[in-house]
Amino acid sequence: MNTRISLSFALVGSLLLGACSSGNNEVESTMAKKITPPALIDRAVLFGNPSRFQGRVSPDGNKMSFRAPLDGVMNLWVGDKGNFDSVKAITKDTGRGIPSHFWSKDSNYIFYIQDQNGDENWHLYSVELATGKTTDLTPHANTQAQFLGQSKDMPGIIIAGMNDRDPRWHDIYKVDLASGERTLLQQNEGYAGFVLDNELNVRLAAKTLANADMEWFKKDGEQFTSFLSVPYSDMRTTQILKFDNDNSGVYMLDSRGRNTAALSHMDLASGKLTVLASDDKVDISSILFDPDNHTPVAYSVDFIKPEWVAIDDGYKDDINTLNSQLSGGAQILAQSNDNNYWTVYTDNSNSSPIYKVYDRTTKTLTDMFVTNPKLNEVSLAKMYGVVIKSRDDKDLVSYLTLPLESDMNQDGKPEAKVPMVMLVHGGPWGRDIYGYSPVVQWLANRGYAVLQVNFRSSTGFGKEFTNAGDKQWGKAMHTDLIDAKNWAVKQGVTDANTVAIMGGSYGGYATLAGLTFTPDEFSCGVDIVGPSNLQTLLSSIPPYWTSFRQVFVNAIGDPDTDEGLALLKERSPLTYVDEINKPLLIAQGANDPRVKQAESDQIVDAMKARDIPVTYVLFPDEGHGFQKPENNLAFYAVAEAFLAKCQNGRVQPIGDDFDNSSIQITHGAEFVPGVPSTSVNE
Repeated sequence: MNTRISLSFALVGSLLLGACSSGNNEVESTMAKKITPPALIDRAVLFGNPSRFQGRVSPDGNKMSFRAPLDGVMNLWVGDKGNFDSVKAITKDTGRGIPSHFWSKDSNYIFYIQDQNGDENWHLYSVELATGKTTDLTPHANTQAQFLGQSKDMPGIIIAGMNDRDPRWHDIYKVDLASGERTLLQQNEGYAGFVLDNELNVRLAAKTLANADMEWFKKDGEQFTSFLSVPYSDMRTTQILKFDNDNSGVYMLDSRGRNTAALSHMDLASGKLTVLASDDKVDISSILFDPDNHTPVAYSVDFIKPEWVAIDDGYKDDINTLNSQLSGGAQILAQSNDNNYWTVYTDNSNSSPIYKVYDRTTKTLTDMFVTNPKLNEVSLAKMYGVVIKSRDDKDLVSYLTLPLESDMNQDGKPEAKVPMVMLVHGGPWGRDIYGYSPVVQWLANRGYAVLQVNFRSSTGFGKEFTNAGDKQWGKAMHTDLIDAKNWAVKQGVTDANTVAIMGGSYGGYATLAGLTFTPDEFSCGVDIVGPSNLQTLLSSIPPYWTSFRQVFVNAIGDPDTDEGLALLKERSPLTYVDEINKPLLIAQGANDPRVKQAESDQIVDAMKARDIPVTYVLFPDEGHGFQKPENNLAFYAVAEAFLAKCQNGRVQPIGDDFDNSSIQITHGAEFVPGVPSTSVNE
């Protein structure tokens, strides 16, 4: 199996016409375009459904599956490997579509997950390929399911977590695929998570302590006994991955006693720890395991671009072949049971991503499919990795994308200044990576440079960098963005007064922080599901995040102390709403369980009470971000018109991009040119 490491706990102005006009005049007088820009790329090409996505080869190596539109909705399709004439849809969803799927080890079932309108109460479904029967394996109201494991030696069952007994804790069940019946294996009494051995037994459990340290326990009979303590400083960069072949030890990522997370093996009886792979600059990010003997055979590291490294000599030719044929990003997503076929996702920044199949017997890499062939018919911009120094000498791994008219030599060195958008990632325990992004290409095509910054608190660059963001929301995490902005100005990418800020989740918070804490640094902001009040954010976290609440408290502030409350108020954009003097667009999903609608409502209401202009877009059938392509098209149509007004970029008319969308513009539609009156719901 390929283990892709993710340590992210996603919480991831005054629209004065004079200010906007002044900004536009400045843009026109300082941004000289040397060449005619490329044709506008239709938003439907960028934000509509791809032709196919999420390709997988079945574990027996005979079939393939993928997500693709059926009557405009992303559904699951299955056929013979390499034969698209044989494929047929095995689901017929008519709502938000199916976001993710995977195979049973015996290749008899397809599993997929789905929630309702973004509420994140994920249910786990199976489709029996022989009969077409679809079964909800977790048919309980207001329940979130977690898939925990399966084994090719134990066909017909899976292990899943479900929190229907107590929304805070996921109990562990064995589920029979034929009948859907479940059998309780472990009632969860306050554990953050469990690890199964290769025989699907519950063997290990983790618990977050009151000080946010992580304690690991071994199951002896019916009792759990402590065997490993992970201090808070390491808990976001240390985790147990899986058991070894004889179930006597575990493979883990471990940053204890070092900065970056190393791939290690721990013998459970003796506690002996052996480091198998490490890198001084970055954490180990993805690991490829042999499906038969459960040993790690290769890993990847990702500083600016991912690079695969073989551990097992028997895999060196395979890894060298992959690295030699891939110029961008590459993820090994799935393996056949005999390990002869690998499903590989390949990703260059300026072309459509491609799913490929690597055949280990012939050492060949062939296309499974291009995800969006229409992208290869338009002009896309290149992404460049850059390292920017923060004011306290930290390396901020960042990505700069220039519009083609400012990158004539295709070298990442601007030929002419253009307006810029700082695009801030969510989390904040996540990171920006190299590769194709529809949002980045949309912005670049409209004439904006795009800068993505891995500010402190971002993951993947060692625990010291991640931990440096603790208690720094709106402070050092924000000054990293300002330092990156100043770098871009110094490099001649843009001018200081033509930089917008935009992002979702934490990136939405950063947008609000930019317009309140530093109101003169950015020309305007686009906030997508961003928290405005850190106190209410912490008081309304989902119940299933109870085990990690203290981690958030340590990182943001403690609402149970006077000092912590003062800190949360100080770092909340809502506190400084009077400082907003630049245009602001806010977008929210009504069903968001992480950053609740109240976070956007609060700051919009405060701005309305002070007669500070703001545009507020609400989607009643979305959650933490927007999944339906119709809603994405509608939102980016509004955002494009909004940015064009304050940044003077190019704009495609909204046209029919609101068709079939649930979009409601509940306030401030008059501040966005071209908004249809039918969408206004003030």
